[in-house]
Amino acid sequence: MRDVARRLDRALGSAVVELTPLSGGDIASVARATLADGRKVIVKQGGPCATEARMLAAIGASGCPVPEVFHADDTILVMSDLGEGAGSDAAWAEAGEAIACLHATTGETYGWSEDTSFGPAPCPAWPCDEWPTYWIERRLLAWPEALPAAVANRVQDLAARVPDLVERRPRPSLLHGDLWRGNVLLDGDRFCGLIDPACYHGDAEVDLALLTLFGTPPESFWAHYGALAPGWDRRRALYQLWPALVHLRLFGAGYRSMVEARLDALGV
Repeated sequence: MRDVARRLDRALGSAVVELTPLSGGDIASVARATLADGRKVIVKQGGPCATEARMLAAIGASGCPVPEVFHADDTILVMSDLGEGAGSDAAWAEAGEAIACLHATTGETYGWSEDTSFGPAPCPAWPCDEWPTYWIERRLLAWPEALPAAVANRVQDLAARVPDLVERRPRPSLLHGDLWRGNVLLDGDRFCGLIDPACYHGDAEVDLALLTLFGTPPESFWAHYGALAPGWDRRRALYQLWPALVHLRLFGAGYRSMVEARLDALGV
């Protein structure tokens, strides 16, 4: 903690009065720092901090709110504190509009200029011109050796069918990439912004699939996000398989049933 305080003092020009660890950092450690000049900032250590700062800038450029970055290097990220609380239907409606703006921002190909990872689970991101190929090679088959053999075999069987399940060239939307509920900050009637990105360009339904993996936003979100294309429910199982595989690798056998439920839904 003392080292963090010294680094913040050097980077921001104000001494740390209080440093409070925050929960939820499965891969990186996160704390709230109160500075002598009265500012409160969020400090993140671990993970690709400089890469995350560039991703936050990309999301912010789309018009979707994100924290302001005060300092970033290879090991530490210092951001504004957006605040968080319980979100109303109005807050979710605002989130729907903002995430629609994010997804309206597009790239020329699928992927990203930098590889990322969720801890020990790599997320290859080198660009690809066709979406089925990207989803097969950079996601489903990124690390079959890290999966239980029976699961890996089923995923391999599914991979052969991916070109029949998704469009060859959907709009390459800018994705948050880790859009679960904990990374959508709401407070009362206000949508505060998105945190903890793992960006790349791809089918916007990837973000929406993860947002519905552990529950689902209220109707106000969907009304303001916009209509989904036919076949969404089937593609959702395919897109939810990737975060399920990540959870299986990171947190163990307790998530195997989540993986197998998606494979069952996809008929493999």
